[in-house]
Amino acid sequence: MAITAAMVKELREMTGAGMMDCKKALTETNGDMEAAVEVLKKSGAAKMEKKASRIAAEGITRVAVKDSTAVVAEVNSETDFVAKNAIFQEFVQLVADNALESGLNGGKNGEDIEALLDMNGLKDVLVEKTATIGEKLSVRRFAKVTGDCVASYIHAGGKIGVILAAEGASDVQEALTNIAMQIAAMNPEYISRADIAQEAIDKMREIIVDSSLNDPASLPKPILNALIEKACTEKVWSDEDIAIYEEKKSNMNYLFNFLSKEAAAALVSLAMADKANIVENKIFSGAVEGRVSKQLKDICLLDQTYVKAEDGKQTVGQYLKAVNGNVTLKEFVRFETGEGIEKKNEDFAAEVAAQLA
Repeated sequence: MAITAAMVKELREMTGAGMMDCKKALTETNGDMEAAVEVLKKSGAAKMEKKASRIAAEGITRVAVKDSTAVVAEVNSETDFVAKNAIFQEFVQLVADNALESGLNGGKNGEDIEALLDMNGLKDVLVEKTATIGEKLSVRRFAKVTGDCVASYIHAGGKIGVILAAEGASDVQEALTNIAMQIAAMNPEYISRADIAQEAIDKMREIIVDSSLNDPASLPKPILNALIEKACTEKVWSDEDIAIYEEKKSNMNYLFNFLSKEAAAALVSLAMADKANIVENKIFSGAVEGRVSKQLKDICLLDQTYVKAEDGKQTVGQYLKAVNGNVTLKEFVRFETGEGIEKKNEDFAAEVAAQLA
């Protein structure tokens, strides 16, 4: 049977596959349209299997919201070019819509993905889109939040997707959307300090203490001076470093530019050996607690400075209280496309050279 251009066009419109793939499928099935569709589906499955080992670290996120529930989904592609493709974007939205309607909760690590793909023929659609687009596509993860009021925000065309839920009122969506924008921009890890386990705070404090002791120049002057005196009197330092210290001690700001690496390392050893006493020092402990507080402010949403604050000082917590004192944030999810995926470093010159060889 002769395969006409009209038949190829019809099959292309039905499946979205490429012209040559459509013509090949029609030729293989002697013009049987339904059989040609099946061939294209199988071709898509084969492509998926062939591309399974390839890295898909680009892509986009999409959100879906209905009543008191919001969902964010991430689907990955191999290239940013495909992520801008309308067919791909429609598929990602379909994934988010299906996740919203499902009874699945998803998860940040890809929980429930297989269950989602088994619903409403979504896996078949994935196969079809792989055949049409010609790249590995990966439905990576989705997450769901519920509350009295929910909001969402998509940043940079889908590179970052945020959903947020609150309790205590149902008419604060605009405020929640503003806070979702804050989450997209500032990437907090927790809603408040109350959400952080004490063990995590203790670990943070321990890291700050050790990093300070490993950087003697950052230590409070009385502690640093005591360590240097010990290094000099006990001859831990060389005569040359002691001489440099005597020459530069009137301006300690530049001392470490002239000391040897061995002298600096010796101070670190002295500091670590006297760690217990240094930690008890009020000046040092005060500096440590100040750094702990600053880090907590950076990672706790309610403590962050609200990015749209007119005075540049208002925190997110203060902003929310000003909107409605009865509202409390329940949970949020922030997906950044490709985070945690080890991307392949492309060397196109080497690739071309290999192909020519």
